[in-house]
Amino acid sequence: MKAVSRLLIPLVLLAAFALATPARSQTPAAPAPTPTLEQRVAGLEAYIANTDPSRSLRSADGTVPPGLTMATVNVPGPGHNGWMMTASALVLFMTLPGLALSYAGLVRRKNVASILAQCLGIAGLSTILWWAVGYSLVFAPGHPWLGDLRYAMLRNVGPAPNTAYSFWVSHNIYAMFELMFAIITPAIIVGATAERMRFAAVLSFVGIWMFLVFFPITHMVWGVDGAMNGLNNPRALIKAVDFAGGFVVHMSSGWSSLVICIMLGRRMGYGKEKMAPHSIVLCMTGTAMLWVGWYGFNAGSALGADGIATNAFVTTTLSAAIGSSAWAFAEFLQSRKSSVLGFCSGAIGGLVTIAPACGYVSASSAVLFGLVGGFLPYFAVVKMKAILGYDDALDAFGVHAVGGTIGILLTGIFASADINPRLAVHLGAIVGRTLWLQQLEAVFVVILIAVVGSFIAGLIVQILIGLRPNQDVEAVGLDLAEHGEEGYIL
Repeated sequence: MKAVSRLLIPLVLLAAFALATPARSQTPAAPAPTPTLEQRVAGLEAYIANTDPSRSLRSADGTVPPGLTMATVNVPGPGHNGWMMTASALVLFMTLPGLALSYAGLVRRKNVASILAQCLGIAGLSTILWWAVGYSLVFAPGHPWLGDLRYAMLRNVGPAPNTAYSFWVSHNIYAMFELMFAIITPAIIVGATAERMRFAAVLSFVGIWMFLVFFPITHMVWGVDGAMNGLNNPRALIKAVDFAGGFVVHMSSGWSSLVICIMLGRRMGYGKEKMAPHSIVLCMTGTAMLWVGWYGFNAGSALGADGIATNAFVTTTLSAAIGSSAWAFAEFLQSRKSSVLGFCSGAIGGLVTIAPACGYVSASSAVLFGLVGGFLPYFAVVKMKAILGYDDALDAFGVHAVGGTIGILLTGIFASADINPRLAVHLGAIVGRTLWLQQLEAVFVVILIAVVGSFIAGLIVQILIGLRPNQDVEAVGLDLAEHGEEGYIL
């Protein structure tokens, strides 16, 4: 009897499973429709042109027949993806080692290691914040001012493209490309606070600043439903454009630099002691790395290896070279000498100024951007800083805020739909006419957020842990006191 029971129990369970399982239809399923040769060719043409491949599948009424798919839809394109991985590495190269070495060369010997540590610390902190919530707050849809948390901890951020931003670049690679902007932007601020801000204060300030300044500005300018994303959001409150970071990177960091350097006060001995750069060689090396990495910064912002990227590459080259020469020429007019530091500063000025415009303007316009990017930051650094008396140690405000703001305004004047046809999609009525007014409105918004947010962040850090080391530490140098090591061992 027990043997029968052991046999019956599995049979009963098997019968119950069979009854619960719906019977399969004997009618064979209709085969999925097959794309025509014309549709397949159109998909490949979309890959080459870096445009929407799903358009090739749509009927005359704009709908896609059920079941009709194609290998070129919702998959990363190898060429565009490969370029974006390269561009991401180039933008990281701008911070580590480019900006780190450039800034390290500009400080005194006793503070070299502190600059390197701050750049490395910011890279790590920004990456953690970006993974946790930053990417989602910036690039997820949500509100005109900030995204929601659907991409928190990079959830649902995989190899398939996020077509809200790119049809051919993997979503996770897009997230990594934008991470590199989140790393270099706060690192620029180190130039204003160099030699007199505690390491813990730098990281604390940056952590708060990212939430108060960087995440909101970046979402408003580049987020799919951002309040100032005139290129992609037809309902944008301010129809501004920023190809590669005039608002997002240079204005946000540059204006924040002015606020925090004023809050810190001047370095001990400022205006009385010699505070010349300790290594022009390091500065030149870092600047060269920044220039090379900037091709990923600007041309990579096309989000594909297309004609817009090549235009950005060309305009970046011209503006950087002209800016470098313009600054050195301004020095020569004043002192009959052109310094290596002047060439380096002018190159960065030209690169900063062209960043918001590089994918929108012609090569000839880029020459003008370079001239302005060399001369106006030179005036801000050499004349305005001396008149107003603030201690912007490595001229983060003079170069990035001034160059970035001027570049944004010039973008509104010289941007052309002939150079970038995407400008005609939502901005055709104002490009070449009143776009500069939209740029001007956005400039005021960005300055307001950067100034107020930076002041609040600085005030919180000052109250909780303090911004500056004591005078003995500052006199000895931050390297030994804060990091227990020196940049050089003789």
